[in-house]
Amino acid sequence: MSASPTETPHPTALAPLRNTVFRMLWLAWLAANVTMWMNEVAAAWLMTSLTDSVMMVALVQAASTLPVFVLGLPSGALADIVDRRRYFAFTQLYVATIAVILGVLALTNSLTAPLLLALTFANGIGMAMRWPVFAAIVPDVVSRDQLPAALALNGIAMNMSRMIGPIVAGGLLATAGSHYVFMLNAVLAIVAFMLILRWKSEPKPSVLPGERFFGAMRVGLQHVVQSPRMRSVLTRIFLFFFQSTAITAMLPLIARDIHGGGPVTFTILLSAMGGGAIIAALNLQRLRHRIDRDTFVRLGTLVHALASVTVVFSPYLWLAVIAMMVAGMAWISTANSLTVAAQMALPNWVRARGMSIYQMALMGGGAAGAGLWGFVAGRTSIETGISGAAIFGVAMLLFTLRGSVAGRTDEDMTPASVVTSAPPPQIDIRPDEGPVMVTIEYLIAPDQADAFNEIMQDTRRARLRQGALSWGLFRDAAQPGRYIEYFLDENWVEHQRRLARFTAADIGLRERRQAFHIGDEPPRVRRYVAEQTTPGLRKR
Repeated sequence: MSASPTETPHPTALAPLRNTVFRMLWLAWLAANVTMWMNEVAAAWLMTSLTDSVMMVALVQAASTLPVFVLGLPSGALADIVDRRRYFAFTQLYVATIAVILGVLALTNSLTAPLLLALTFANGIGMAMRWPVFAAIVPDVVSRDQLPAALALNGIAMNMSRMIGPIVAGGLLATAGSHYVFMLNAVLAIVAFMLILRWKSEPKPSVLPGERFFGAMRVGLQHVVQSPRMRSVLTRIFLFFFQSTAITAMLPLIARDIHGGGPVTFTILLSAMGGGAIIAALNLQRLRHRIDRDTFVRLGTLVHALASVTVVFSPYLWLAVIAMMVAGMAWISTANSLTVAAQMALPNWVRARGMSIYQMALMGGGAAGAGLWGFVAGRTSIETGISGAAIFGVAMLLFTLRGSVAGRTDEDMTPASVVTSAPPPQIDIRPDEGPVMVTIEYLIAPDQADAFNEIMQDTRRARLRQGALSWGLFRDAAQPGRYIEYFLDENWVEHQRRLARFTAADIGLRERRQAFHIGDEPPRVRRYVAEQTTPGLRKR
C-alpha cells in the first residue's frame, strides 16, 4: 500500500488497539469471524460425507458468499440509514439462530446436501448484513492516520479466525461431531452480540428526515459509479477473488485426494494460510512506506497464483503448507491494499453503501470463481482447475496493468460546512416538492475554456456522487465565456441533504472551479422548484 501524505510517518501496527472502543469492536469482529470459519469448515467437510460431487463441495463456498453479492447493497443502505450499533448487534442474533438450526439438524441426522447448501446460504446472509456496517463503523472510532493499521488489524482478526476457527472445528469434527461445531458457533455469536451492546455509540442528530431505503440504494450505487477510484478498486477486487477463491473452495478435496489426509490435514492447510496472512499483516505498516498499493496488488496477485499451483502439484505436505502460508501473505497484502483504497475513497455518509458494493464485488468474484473453477475441476481434475485460476489471474494482471488503485493522493473526505450564495427561499416549499433545479452562472476567459471544461467534468462526477439526478453545462450563444451549469435534485429535502454531504475535497474542487470565474461578483446561483401544472395535483 502506498502511504498518503496525511498518514503518520511510522505508525505502529497495534496502535488502534489502545482505543478502548475499537478494541471491544475488534474482539466482537474476531468472534464473528471465528463463527464464520467454523461454519464453513464444518459445512465443507460435512458436504464431502453427504455427496461425492466435486461441484457440490465447491458450491459450499459459493453458497456462503453469494448472499453478499445479492444483498450487499440493501444491507449497506440499511447500515447508512439506521442505528449502526443496533443493526450490527442484530446480525449476530441472526447468525446464532441459523447455527442452532444447523446444530439440531446435524444432531438428528436430518441434513441433506441441498438442505446444507440452503442453510449455508442463509448463514451467508448474516455475513452480508454485518460486513458493511462494521466497515462503516471503523473509520468512526479511529483517527484517519490510524485507519490503515485498523484495517490491517481487521485482516488479522479475519486470519486469526481462519486459524482458530478451522482448528476448533477440525478438532470437534474429529472427536465429537459437526453438531458441536454449530452449537459453539451459536455461543460465540451471542458473545459477539453482548460485546457490541457494550459499545455506547453517540447518535448524530440531523434536522433532516432519514433517507428512504430505495433512494439510499440509488445514491450509493450512483456514488460508486461516478468515482473513478472506486471503479478501479472494484474491478481489481473482483478479479483477484475470482482467481484466489479456487484454492480455498477446493481445499477440502486437495487435503483429501491430493495429500491423502482428512479433517486434520484440511485444518493444517487452512491454518497455514491464516498464519501467513497474520505475519504479513503485522508488517504491512512498515512495508507501506516502501511499496505502494498498486505494487502490493500486482505482486500479491502473481505470488498467490504461483503459491496455489505449488500446493496442488507438491508431492509433500510440508511444501504445500509453506505454499499455503505464502498464499496467505499474498492474499492479505492484496486484499488489505484494496480495502484501504476503497475506504479512503468514500466519505462517511455513504461508507456502508460503498463498502457493501466493494464487498459485493469481492464476494461476487469469489462465488463466480468457486463455481467456475469447481466446474472445471469436476470435468477435468483439481490440478487443472487450480492451474486455470492461476493462469487467469496472471492474464488479468497484464490486462489491468495500466489501471491504478492508489491515485495521486488520498482525498480528504472530512465533512465540511458549505455556504451557498443562493438567495434564501421566499416561498413555502414542502420537503417532498421537486425536482429542484440549481443553476450556476460562470464568466470564463475564452482562452481558459478547455481547462474550465476539464474541471467541470470533475464537478459533474462530484455532483452525481452527492446524489444529483442529472447534470449539464451550457455555453451562451450570445456572450462568449458565459456558462450555465445546472443539476437536478430529487426534491427539496434531497437538495438540503446534498449540501450536507459536502467534504473538504468538495470544497477544494469548488475553489478550483471558481478560480476560473472572472466576474466582479461570485458565480450567480439560482434554485427552482418544479411546478405541478396538471389540474388538481398542485397542493397549496
